[in-house]
Amino acid sequence: MNKAPAKAPQLQRPDGSAPRVLVVDDEHNLTELLSMALRYEGWEVRSAATGMAAVRTAREFDPDAVALDIMLPDMDGLEVLRRMREHDDRVPVLFLTAKDAVEDRIAGLTAGGDDYVTKPFSLEEVVARLRGLMRRTAILAADADDSRLVVGDLTLDEDSHEVTRGGDSITLTATEFELLRYLMRNPKRVLSKAQILDRVWNYDFGGKANVVELYISYLRKKIDDGREPMIHTMRGVGYVLKPTV
Repeated sequence: MNKAPAKAPQLQRPDGSAPRVLVVDDEHNLTELLSMALRYEGWEVRSAATGMAAVRTAREFDPDAVALDIMLPDMDGLEVLRRMREHDDRVPVLFLTAKDAVEDRIAGLTAGGDDYVTKPFSLEEVVARLRGLMRRTAILAADADDSRLVVGDLTLDEDSHEVTRGGDSITLTATEFELLRYLMRNPKRVLSKAQILDRVWNYDFGGKANVVELYISYLRKKIDDGREPMIHTMRGVGYVLKPTV
């Protein structure tokens, strides 16, 4: 008799309750199907069909992750994300988009989104990506035994999510934080794009390693801007973080 496939480890909030996911899309059938798939995972789900409803629900529901359509009837997903970030700048956001242009994907990531999927997508893929985003934030919250990383004049606190360089505070998105955390866990070690994708994104990105280049550029603007560079590119190999002091 064939055994049923093992389910992924159950995710929980710190208080032991089920993770909360907000699904935002004006396609009713898609929202219903995705919500059913997420509830099957044991997660608590709310949905919204407009940008205004999404912002209001996010503030009331306090989700652990958001699946957000980039095209909504009253405002685009980028504006919804901006308003959500005013209330909670840490909740991970997965953009759902019918557009396949690189410019649209980059716009979502630049605005602070943590990931994206292009329609049509499989429900399993969306669930996996949301799980990956929540797992990363859960790992960040749970690492209490070794919460402070220091490389040169750069400091990262995994408990408070505070990052400073030379005493100056630096604000990062959830994905930027995890990327920097991985670099700081491996100072002076060259990390390939494949290693970074596997560790930071937790799934196969389909060869689209340009997302690593994109996020490295974001980090450089925040970490190295106006200072002696710490993040270095080893052409054809990967990236390395080196202390400057």
